[in-house]
Amino acid sequence: MTDPVSVDQGAVALRWRERGFSCGLWADEPGQEWIDYVHQVDEIVMVVEGDVEFVIDGQVHHPLAGDELLIPARARHTVRNLGSRTSRWLFGYRR
Repeated sequence: MTDPVSVDQGAVALRWRERGFSCGLWADEPGQEWIDYVHQVDEIVMVVEGDVEFVIDGQVHHPLAGDELLIPARARHTVRNLGSRTSRWLFGYRR
């Protein structure tokens, strides 16, 4: 499981906004899956805590807390909470 203390959500939100992204916090219960989503704009994500798997156009990612992933516009992506506890991750869409 990743460390929730290692991510300064306010600082991340400020950096993302400066880069043209929104910033929100998402929480998923154990076993939650979001399968084959596609957005028309770039999305950026960062795990705050938990064991989260991102599959972006077939490439599997297991980011640690603080690792940033860019999901390009129109990329098919799936998100899974693989852990036994609630996962939390930041997400933002390019404006």
